[in-house]
Amino acid sequence: MAGATLSATLPAQNSQPVILVFDSGLGGLTVLEQVRRARPDAAYVYAADDAAFPYGALTEDRLVARVIAVMERLLLRHAPDLVVIACNTASTLVLPALRQRFVTPFVGVVPPIKPAAALTRTRLISLLATPGTVARAYTHDLVANFAGDCAVTLVGSKNLAGYAEAEMAGEPVTDAAILAEIAPCFVEGPDGARTDVVCLSCTHYPLLLPRFERLAPWPVTWIDPAPAIARRVIQLLGEMPAHALDAPPACAVFTGGAGLNPALGRSLERRGLSETVIEAMPLTLC
Repeated sequence: MAGATLSATLPAQNSQPVILVFDSGLGGLTVLEQVRRARPDAAYVYAADDAAFPYGALTEDRLVARVIAVMERLLLRHAPDLVVIACNTASTLVLPALRQRFVTPFVGVVPPIKPAAALTRTRLISLLATPGTVARAYTHDLVANFAGDCAVTLVGSKNLAGYAEAEMAGEPVTDAAILAEIAPCFVEGPDGARTDVVCLSCTHYPLLLPRFERLAPWPVTWIDPAPAIARRVIQLLGEMPAHALDAPPACAVFTGGAGLNPALGRSLERRGLSETVIEAMPLTLC
């Protein structure tokens, strides 16, 4: 695939764009929901690279190669006008390579440190993310640049993304298991101040937000980056035209499909994904 370049131009505002939302698994569904609210007329493809889930298990070099290879196939197959990388791990690591290789516009997701710093009153913020996102220099730079006057607790959860996937597939996770993952986010300072803002820096986590809110030891503001992504999509594509065409059925694409079961199928249908297909791409091919 060396040297391949794919191109696409932003559609005219009175046409019907094709938007591809990409994630390692099901977390990007939270982003898809917000983007669809912003442009309900668009044609949507939701692509889950579940054959390589979780991305945090891959080395950085292998992750970059994997996402580029999968994206090349998806662009050729579905010809989107815009791609949303609805994955913090991929966005913080692979976006520069994607933008260099492909002309198709990409929108990524960024840990919402800047809005958290603007919202907090106690200056105690927590960032809940995967271990890879927590460790990445990109995340530490965001903290230094936008939250230098805050005490930021970085919490790398090894299990929450998997828990969200399990819940979607009809396999309930106990409250105790979820509480163990979010408990480090809640910090009390020596002056009695408490964490008051938690950044959800993995798109899987909003799938569990009702559980987080119920289990939290005290109320906090949970920041979901999905609405900001939807706003960026509108900046690039424009608002929905007054006489928009009816949107075609949205479809979900899986590169593995091992976790597909009737319960997950029903969950996808409830989210407006009426068609599910497998475009097999085993991890061993990359």
